[in-house]
Amino acid sequence: MHTTSSPDGTTLAFDRTGDGPALVLVAGAFGTRDHPSLTGLAGHLSEHATVYRYDRRGRGDSTDTPPYAVEREVEDLAAVVDAAGGRAHVYGLSSGAALAVRAAAAGLPIDRLILHEPPYDVDGARPALPADFAERVAALVAGGRNGDAVEYFMTRGMGLPAEMVASMRPSPMWAGLERLAPTLVHDNAVMGDNAVPVADLGGLAQPVLVLSGELSPGWFHRAAAAVAAACPDGRHRALPGQSHFAPDDAAVAAAVIEFLKPVISG
Repeated sequence: MHTTSSPDGTTLAFDRTGDGPALVLVAGAFGTRDHPSLTGLAGHLSEHATVYRYDRRGRGDSTDTPPYAVEREVEDLAAVVDAAGGRAHVYGLSSGAALAVRAAAAGLPIDRLILHEPPYDVDGARPALPADFAERVAALVAGGRNGDAVEYFMTRGMGLPAEMVASMRPSPMWAGLERLAPTLVHDNAVMGDNAVPVADLGGLAQPVLVLSGELSPGWFHRAAAAVAAACPDGRHRALPGQSHFAPDDAAVAAAVIEFLKPVISG
């Protein structure tokens, strides 16, 4: 484990593997640098790049410094990019993709950007969230009801069946999810109103690859296509046989490697 510091003093933990151009992976909701959604992918990508997996603030081995603001998370990513040598390619998953967009729009030295199923809504295609969704999550966390916040986020925000989530609560993994509950407030802030940030995307100069899984709900494809279309140098690729909650690391890595082929080794 390595650490770096954000300008507000937050300690950010990260792991570094592989050799080649720097590639930073940004997790989504409930994600840490040790989450399977990142570790398996990093294993494949490390054959071609120096891969950095970091714990976003308030997660894993990273600390947190209140008050929270999305700008602080952009500064966090900037600190990791700086630790990676001052420039990097960036891969973001789900809400981590939305954070990567915000960082690129803020001018971070990101050479190529990979956005994996950013969960934006296009013309109401995404199942509607309760009007007070973000406020409700924040209130549950503020009231110390982390387990209820996790359950509410999973059922109302992610669309998981209530019975499935209820069956997870007695499991050993639930305590870890409860520890991450405060960061759900962060993810909601990163997503904002869930609309595709057309103005931010339109100002991006770097090549952008937007991935969606063929088996994911259709609104993910609409979002991915809209994001790619809004970028001056964007492209959308649907991955056969893949879904949002169970992507195949090798297939995702192959798409990323192909996109980075002009700059990677091996």
